[in-house]
Amino acid sequence: MKHQEIKDLIEKIKYQDRKAIANAITLVESKKEEDRKIAELLINQLSSIEKKSIRIAISGPPGAGKSTFIEALGFEILKENRNIAVLAIDPTSSLTGGSILGDKTRMEKLSRNENAFIRPSPSGMNLGGVNRSTRESIVILESAGFDTILIETVGVGQAETEAFEMTDIFLVLLNPGAGDELQGIKRGIIELSDILVVNKSDGDLEATSRSTVLDYKNALKLLKPRINDWKVPVLSCSALELKNIDQCWITLSELRKHLEKTGQLITNREKQKKLWLDKLTKEKLIEQIENDEDFQNELEMIKETLSDKSKSVKTEASNMIENFLNKLRRQK
Repeated sequence: MKHQEIKDLIEKIKYQDRKAIANAITLVESKKEEDRKIAELLINQLSSIEKKSIRIAISGPPGAGKSTFIEALGFEILKENRNIAVLAIDPTSSLTGGSILGDKTRMEKLSRNENAFIRPSPSGMNLGGVNRSTRESIVILESAGFDTILIETVGVGQAETEAFEMTDIFLVLLNPGAGDELQGIKRGIIELSDILVVNKSDGDLEATSRSTVLDYKNALKLLKPRINDWKVPVLSCSALELKNIDQCWITLSELRKHLEKTGQLITNREKQKKLWLDKLTKEKLIEQIENDEDFQNELEMIKETLSDKSKSVKTEASNMIENFLNKLRRQK
């Protein structure tokens, strides 16, 4: 892609051209070296565009109804004449590398709205609940003028921290019936939450939902909220029946205003930039090692003779890294 083509793509993104946005996200998701170089140029230029948006992660266990909730919430947000974008991260198959839910029709009604954009993406074996390019996708969507970015994460418990590190608000959606969730795998994700919502509060589950709300309110008394001067609310709703969805959006809006008023929105995003730098630096170093032919050849040789050597695995690894760094120094 030539410089002028990148410039044209950026202009189309600014005017919210759906095809251009989709093509740009495909570029940042690509693993091809030539696409990565183009994507880097694209993101560098888009990063200079002034953006005003709120980034909301929607997390929770599989089966909590995240997609249904996001579609219902999306229509509630659209009532305020906002533009919303949804990044729906699907779990990736460990066998094929493809998206397990990729063929599933999701948020069909919302996707037809001209002020909404939905992009499903495979997690790519990333345990952070998002994929490796989600941050870049956010930059593209914000540059296109979407003022509300919703990120539906994979929903894998404590591994959701990466989604937490790139959004302003972390909403956790739960099923009625606390059970083991309060005592086991959900503790980590509950500690990160800014808003808790118990979904499916309808029919036979309505009474169970009320009980679950009380259980979580009591549990939260033992935890310190991550946002200063904010008490984590526990709400109930029925995304299927569109019950209390308006209250969910009101609460999200109240938190957004609180973050802006107290300056925590800017502070948190600055912290996130530093975390992103740390992560990208490590990723680039790993890529360099994986693409270095000499290093990979040495690694295979050591693997084949490992049982014959008296040196420990740790020592072998340290020697290999030292050799690699010496090679880089000689190349300067």
